Amino acid sequence: MHNAGLIEWIRNCAVNTKLVLSVCTGALLLAKAGLLDDLEATTHHGAIDLLREVAPRTRVSPEKRFIDNGKVIVSAGISAGISAGIDMSLYVVARLLGEAEALKTARYMEYDWPGRAF
Repeated sequence: MHNAGLIEWIRNCAVNTKLVLSVCTGALLLAKAGLLDDLEATTHHGAIDLLREVAPRTRVSPEKRFIDNGKVIVSAGISAGISAGIDMSLYVVARLLGEAEALKTARYMEYDWPGRAF
């Protein structure tokens, strides 16, 4: 989070991407890059206070597993043994390729998708 070169790289890459995703404390990196300003975000439950500290212009929602802000999508960490990052990833597959493809992917992974967004 304190690596200026990495933060600048993230900021520069985000300019030309269709989507920017983070899992767990990756939200802290996006916040340091200014990519969460005026957006809603979540992160690992152990880093919620730090996210609030480094991202004062961000609406932090610790109760959400993932949040779609359009271009920027963030997920929490691990909760009850189930990864919010997997839920977010399947959501993005559905957003880009359709619900059927996301469900097919979840079945292929043998993943019981409790965070199913449909």
